[in-house]
Amino acid sequence: MTTAHTPTTWPDDVMTLAVDIGGSGIKASVVNAQAVMVSDRVRVDTPYPCPPELLVSTIADLVRPLPEVSRVSVGFPGLVREGHVIQVPSLSRRVYGGEGDPALAEAWRGFDLAHALVQVFRLPTKVVNDADMQGCAVARGEGLEFVLTLGTGVGTALFSNGALLPHLELSHGPFKGGLTFDIALGNAQRKSIGNERWAKRVQRAIVAFDDMLYFDRIFVGGGNAKHLSAADIGPKGEIIPNTSGILGGVRVWELDA
Repeated sequence: MTTAHTPTTWPDDVMTLAVDIGGSGIKASVVNAQAVMVSDRVRVDTPYPCPPELLVSTIADLVRPLPEVSRVSVGFPGLVREGHVIQVPSLSRRVYGGEGDPALAEAWRGFDLAHALVQVFRLPTKVVNDADMQGCAVARGEGLEFVLTLGTGVGTALFSNGALLPHLELSHGPFKGGLTFDIALGNAQRKSIGNERWAKRVQRAIVAFDDMLYFDRIFVGGGNAKHLSAADIGPKGEIIPNTSGILGGVRVWELDA
């Protein structure tokens, strides 16, 4: 049995294994209590097709060389509730960027990823949406803060005065021309229409999200944020580094306080 800790009983020198699962790659590092990486970040391409058991074994192999830790944080590119996967479009495809596969989608639906990883690591483990984890690294606790991650697909997270709100799959809402935000701003469309047209879509999407949410601040991250400028995301926006998906692994443990 692992020791149960509360936010006030973790030692000051606690080390966290942070894993950021993406549609194209899986990254991991060990992070100290000050949210500083203390080991080199390791990465491997996300395998396809990627049923749950293969993802778990891939993570285990990836992090084996990293130092010992006391807990594990995992950012997952789909809807997760209490460690169970509700849906994950990117990993429900037999090839990267391909059509959805019903058998894979069914294999993922309801899968207890948190429990599977606890069985591997024998450590307290949190599994959250990857945008939520990125947001944990950058949210300032000032009003309504919105996180938009741009990678294989699109992720979103909301914070109110520093508190992480229940995850909503806002990117699955309609955008234009029968496309959802997730598809219209996803990596396949970026490659298809080019960075300039894609950046204009991002601009329109940010305006649409602001009309819905009236956010005070927006943080834009993910692997494709590098294709944007400050002008693309507007005066309330900030482009955040891709390492946020790792560094947020510390603060997710503080959200229970």
